[in-house]
Amino acid sequence: MALMITDECINCDVCEPECPNQAISMGEDHYVIDPQRCTECVGHFDEPQCVQVCPVSCIPVNPAHVESRETLWQKYRRLQAAKATVGGG
Repeated sequence: MALMITDECINCDVCEPECPNQAISMGEDHYVIDPQRCTECVGHFDEPQCVQVCPVSCIPVNPAHVESRETLWQKYRRLQAAKATVGGG
């Protein structure tokens, strides 16, 4: 499951730096989460960090991107392999 940021977002800027996968960026009106990069922090933390820091609780599971924990682990491993390739190690 990837997460999503709803239009209740107040653009407080606390979620973006917390994302270990750089999945959060500023959208047209508020922050957005790239479902191709969101692992719900699987591989990094026990709980999604953006959800932990959000002061208005506007980061639910994205119903359009339901994934199992195993799928999230696979995505984490893929992202880490891509980072290692681009980063040279």
